[in-house]
Amino acid sequence: MFSRIALSLCLLSVTAIADETSDMASKLLEESDFSGGFIVHLNCGDGRLTSALYRTAIERSSAAAAGVQTLQIHGLTRNATDLRAARAAIHSAGIYGDVSVVRFDGDTLPYVDNLVNLLITEDAGGLSLEEIDRVLVPGGTAMILNEQGLWSQVTKQRPKNIDEWSHYLHDASGNAVAHDDVVGPPRHLQWVGSPRWSRHHDRMASMSALVSTGGRMYYVMDEGSRVSIQLPPKWKLIARDAFNGTILWKRDIEDWQSHLWPLKSGPTQLARRLVSNDDTVFVTLGYNAPLTAINGKTGETLREYEGSDATEEIIHTNNRLFVVVRKGKAELADYAPLNARVGDQASARSLFWNEEPRVIMAFDAASGKKLWDAKTVVSPLTMAAAEGVIVFHDGEKVVAVDQESGELKWNSDSVTRRRSFTFNFGPRLVTHGGVVLFAGGDGKMLSLDAATGKQLWEAQHPNSGYQSPQDLMVLNGLVWCAPTTSGRDSGVFTARDPKTGEVKQEFAPDVSTYWFHHRCYIAKATDNFLMPSRTGIEFVDPRKEHWDIHHWVR
Repeated sequence: MFSRIALSLCLLSVTAIADETSDMASKLLEESDFSGGFIVHLNCGDGRLTSALYRTAIERSSAAAAGVQTLQIHGLTRNATDLRAARAAIHSAGIYGDVSVVRFDGDTLPYVDNLVNLLITEDAGGLSLEEIDRVLVPGGTAMILNEQGLWSQVTKQRPKNIDEWSHYLHDASGNAVAHDDVVGPPRHLQWVGSPRWSRHHDRMASMSALVSTGGRMYYVMDEGSRVSIQLPPKWKLIARDAFNGTILWKRDIEDWQSHLWPLKSGPTQLARRLVSNDDTVFVTLGYNAPLTAINGKTGETLREYEGSDATEEIIHTNNRLFVVVRKGKAELADYAPLNARVGDQASARSLFWNEEPRVIMAFDAASGKKLWDAKTVVSPLTMAAAEGVIVFHDGEKVVAVDQESGELKWNSDSVTRRRSFTFNFGPRLVTHGGVVLFAGGDGKMLSLDAATGKQLWEAQHPNSGYQSPQDLMVLNGLVWCAPTTSGRDSGVFTARDPKTGEVKQEFAPDVSTYWFHHRCYIAKATDNFLMPSRTGIEFVDPRKEHWDIHHWVR
């Protein structure tokens, strides 16, 4: 009788401890607002709370329920006995791999900067708050048990010198320049994700669109088999933690442009079907699908925008969405490769934008209410936002319409352009500081007054990029361009005043950049560096007039 009572009390005690541990795990995850990523359990003891954190986080995650691995936990302990007990607990729970524990006895945590989403510790062991803050991602949280037995919460602030990239061309202005002091020549890897290889070099790129806001990356990727490009595609919208690469959620995309499209770059408008802000993703979940708003944290659908079927481009500004909607059949709807060999590049050069009217639709982003629509021709990639207006090229001239009403504000005079637009190309239109810059791919660029549409100046626009749109960037108040398409091009960067066209700076490469042509995409920039890609990626410092080459990363 005594043995039964003792056993019963023992089981009740174990159950009570397990329940208490699970409650603690749930409380810590809820109070820290953790939704996926990398957890560090510092001085983790016997591993029971570590295991409970994993089980509870998985139970709370709808993405995990769909089979997406959204979590890794790393336990650290200074005690060898605890290390053995923690590893035994993790192994017995069947979660080793996603959860692991190592011996740690130092004053520097074994992680690169900005890696940990949530750090939990009941005993900081003398580690400074500065060291804990170092390893947290911006917006990441530390839950620390204090001497009074209460949990204190420390949240890392986002540095002001880190920018976001919410659109294909950085933001709604069309200027592919980030206001960021952190991006620079690479010195180490932050993380390595999957897949290690894309599907094919000479067919459509596996990565179709990518933006990054709110500490997350969102991208459209073909996860189809790498064994053969002839096998079907599996297009997904995927969210990752931008600082440690953890996949947070995935959404299926019904259909997309044919994955057998040649030479990887393009069709360029696909990259304009994905936009994000701090907490919401705006995307089309199919080739002819409507615009959909998705919760950036969970991947759940928030709303669809009525009447926006076959959205081709999206920009977002001032809580307004402006989209280009195709009402007829897509030019590439019936595209199929001529043969199975490498390329088909020549056939792609004979396919052109049809220049038929589209519909620009304006929506309130939060409510989904349509504000106005207007039928007009809109050249690919040219829709951009300026102060109070939406600006675009209508095939003949640059046009500005009021953001609130859609009413015409001004038309420019006719502007020159190349005769036809292939699908790996698009004109460039950039708004900045009271001017609108336009380059139509015919070797010319011009500047217009953003208030009136009056032309301010015209200048030569050199060839840049390769099988892609050309470059036109405003960096530190100057308009920058360089001939970079061919390995024979000079690479000389020229900077002009955006209002007068006056050349303010000009310099040639001070190193040898070799290759037969620029990589198949546009250059980008930050306030510190112009970043063409003639070989791998080059960081061009306009202040020092110096090129820093990196062959091993694009």
